[in-house]
Amino acid sequence: MGSTGPATNGTTPGTDPSPAPPPPGRRFAVSAALMLSMALAALDSTIVATAVPQIVGDLGGFSVFSWLFSGYLLAVTVSLPLYGKLSDTFGRKPVLIVGAVLFLIGSLLCALAWNMAALIAFRIVQGLGGGALQGTVQTLAADLYPLRERPKIQAKLSTVWALSAVAGPGVGGVLAAYADWRWIFLVNLPVGGLALWLIVRHLHEPRRTPAAGRPRVDWAGALAVFACGGALLTALVQGGVAWPWLSAPSLALFGAGAALAALVVVVERRAAEPIIPGWVWRRRTIAAVNLALGALGLLMVAPAVFLPMYAQSVLGLGPVGAGVVLSVWTLSWPISAALSQHVYRRIGFRDTAMIGMGLATLLLSAFPFLPYPGQAWQPTLLMLLLGAALGLFQLPLIVGVQSTVGWAERGTATASILFCRQTFQTVGAAVFGAVANGVLAARLGGGAGDLDAVAHGLGTGAVPEATRRAVADAVHAVYLGAALAAALAFLILLTVAPRRFPVLKEPAAEDAS
Repeated sequence: MGSTGPATNGTTPGTDPSPAPPPPGRRFAVSAALMLSMALAALDSTIVATAVPQIVGDLGGFSVFSWLFSGYLLAVTVSLPLYGKLSDTFGRKPVLIVGAVLFLIGSLLCALAWNMAALIAFRIVQGLGGGALQGTVQTLAADLYPLRERPKIQAKLSTVWALSAVAGPGVGGVLAAYADWRWIFLVNLPVGGLALWLIVRHLHEPRRTPAAGRPRVDWAGALAVFACGGALLTALVQGGVAWPWLSAPSLALFGAGAALAALVVVVERRAAEPIIPGWVWRRRTIAAVNLALGALGLLMVAPAVFLPMYAQSVLGLGPVGAGVVLSVWTLSWPISAALSQHVYRRIGFRDTAMIGMGLATLLLSAFPFLPYPGQAWQPTLLMLLLGAALGLFQLPLIVGVQSTVGWAERGTATASILFCRQTFQTVGAAVFGAVANGVLAARLGGGAGDLDAVAHGLGTGAVPEATRRAVADAVHAVYLGAALAAALAFLILLTVAPRRFPVLKEPAAEDAS
């Protein structure tokens, strides 16, 4: 790596060679741009959901409309490692500008789409920009703020992400109903344009000279990572939906993904500046956090995907009530994250995260023991507490990893942990979907025994008692699986992560390890 990186043994604290933070006024403007960028990336992951009927009615293509979500998700996920490496090589500003421009071009093209195939293609372009926004924003937050102040900015970014993701379906529904679905994408242009102007005007990075000659980009590795990630994530997203798990398309995609994964290893080992360098797995701290946040991605699927169906079919709530039950964790998560600094400054990053994940394991395990059919306040309370527990878990690990690397490695390290979280969230959706379908099929049998049939039945009247009990059993099984993922994250931190993170020293910064 470049000469500004830290020692590679990952065990001895050194000095962080990051540039000094900008003046407060300029930092405020850049922070505003980061929050606007984060809001756009989060909003566009959910805003399309409630506008699907209008989009399909206008463009057709009902059989492939799920790719409006899958294409965006795939593009964001597979591009994260590339943008992380590019931001370490060329700086955060050019990567963030390119990502914002790509995102805005994709948004404009989506608004001009003439059929479903074009809209899906332009959503992928939008996702390629969203990957740069998501990863680079998190990295820049660590660059701009010293260690003692990072929890505040990260908590603000978490709040913006959560509120934007929750507000997305409502905003999309209002725009589709009272304006036109194309405004879902056009509304990005003024907001994104303001963020782009703030970045260009106020973000100034010191000029950096490569250690040896012109910087080299591992384009072969980038293409291999794109192809591998695309094949495997497509297999996971579409398996059991567009085709059976053991069908020829699934087996072909999984086989191609495995072969491409082997190719990635070969290409990256030979590359001078690999997109996914080996040190992200050789250093205990980063490897442990990669795996732990991967487990977080798994467990987040249980509430995010299955709790709304539980609330509607078992508790008898409407869509708004179900949304309230789910959204309460977006209130407690950022508050807990902001307060986590008072804990990890005393007991360290690892132990704080272990407390959070230990509590999350207990809360997820308690869900199947809720009374049937129960009352809405019971899962709502669990979600409120779960958000607080996960706030104690995630933010200390992100801040901890970012504090163990210097500027020249921070983008790659941040992208690595975000990539693992999103990849395993996709895995979790596939695995837990199969678990839920299996339970429903065992309880109901016939054509009613799958998630799609149950979801369709929610809008046609009262849910039969047998279906209510089957859904409760299916969601209980999913929550037990999520509890196992939480326990796995706890064990990873206990056995793999060092008790004291090798934090680099910062001038005039309060240390925590």
